[in-house]
Amino acid sequence: MKTMTQQNQKGFTLIELMIVIAIIGILAAIALPQYQTYTKKARFSEVVLAASSAKGLIDVCFQTRGAGSLANCDTDKKIGLTAGVADGAHVASVVIKPTDAEITATGESTVDGATYILTPTVSTNAGTLTWAQTGDCVEKGVC
Repeated sequence: MKTMTQQNQKGFTLIELMIVIAIIGILAAIALPQYQTYTKKARFSEVVLAASSAKGLIDVCFQTRGAGSLANCDTDKKIGLTAGVADGAHVASVVIKPTDAEITATGESTVDGATYILTPTVSTNAGTLTWAQTGDCVEKGVC
């Protein structure tokens, strides 16, 4: 015999469901911006890779024909970089500055047009290059 105070619970109450939905909403509000940043960083890795391929070509050129100067390795034609071959889907351009072989790789709008710049410096012993990394990709949070 059942009394009036005993009830069989057969499901979730409205309050319990609302709490679960609120928790899911809060998690989504935190996770979605993080996911978008992660995907931009993944796309921007193509820009870094495109700049790195040009950097490798300049390094090889400098070691084989440099003679302590970047004059023989400061354009894409001199190092054998073919436009578009090293570029990825999210790379707008890879440009080598003729005077000092500075590499500027720019991303498409999918990565906010961020730039990644590699600047070579001939070491004091004139046998190696050191590279400085700059660009606005750090401020934009993609590199």
